[in-house]
Amino acid sequence: MFEILLSLLIIIGAAFTLIGSFGLFKLPDFFMRLHGPTKATTLGVGAILIASALYFSFEKDTLSLHEILITLFLFITAPVSAHLMAKAAIHIKVKQLKKTQNRIE
Repeated sequence: MFEILLSLLIIIGAAFTLIGSFGLFKLPDFFMRLHGPTKATTLGVGAILIASALYFSFEKDTLSLHEILITLFLFITAPVSAHLMAKAAIHIKVKQLKKTQNRIE
């Protein structure tokens, strides 16, 4: 049962990472492209790191803190870096598609 849980976490993580990478490639606008690596890829890498932490925690009978700290760092820094990149893009007036522009009507 434990191996099935680890396998599911790894497959889910790989699927989210693939979807995030595909979104980065296919989306047409800089602001839309931010969602691929910051949302889906963060969840994908997080699931893989949680699977790794579970495996090494049960393998060595001690808590594996390396993966937990990396996951925590990833979940904190990815949204902050995406927000800073979006603010910088707005500041330097990066071209936007009409469907990504905020309109007040």
